[in-house]
Order: sequence, then C-alpha cells, then structure tokens
Amino acid sequence: METVEFKVDMVGIHEKRLRKCLYKLKGVEKVEVDANSQKVAVTSYIHRNKILKAMRRSGLKADFWSAQNELLNAYAATYGAFRFCSYNTFF
Repeated sequence: METVEFKVDMVGIHEKRLRKCLYKLKGVEKVEVDANSQKVAVTSYIHRNKILKAMRRSGLKADFWSAQNELLNAYAATYGAFRFCSYNTFF
C-alpha cells in the first residue's frame, strides 16, 4: 500500500465529485483532500498512473504533486495578497 499525492485544479469542482471518482476504483483505502492547497492524497494498492488516468477520465485536471508545488503554494500564501505592477506611475 502506498500514498500518492496529486495536484488537482479545484476550481468549480466539488470535493464530493472527486471522492466519488476515486472511491469507485477497487483498492482505494483512503482519500484526503486539501482544497486550499489543491492537494489530494490517495492511499491505495493501485498503481499511481491508474489513479491519475481515472481522475483525468472523469474530467479533472490532475497531475502528480511535486516539491515545486509546495514552493509555489508557500509563495502564494505569503505574497498572494499583493499585486505588483510592471509599470511605474508618477503624479
């Protein structure tokens, strides 16, 4: 049994739909969804590519979670509220 983490685009997608898609697969034991960081952890006996294929088949935009995603989420959490302009205005 292994735990695989995915990055799922949660815009307009309900958590219930995601869980239903994953629990239909035989061998899935546990699904943990973190909507804020768009992270899904699946504990199962199934190969990770089959889980990814099932999510994409149901219309979800998903990919494997990587260390780069963690850095981007940390950056967005600290600087996400600020807007930077590429031009300067003088009054």
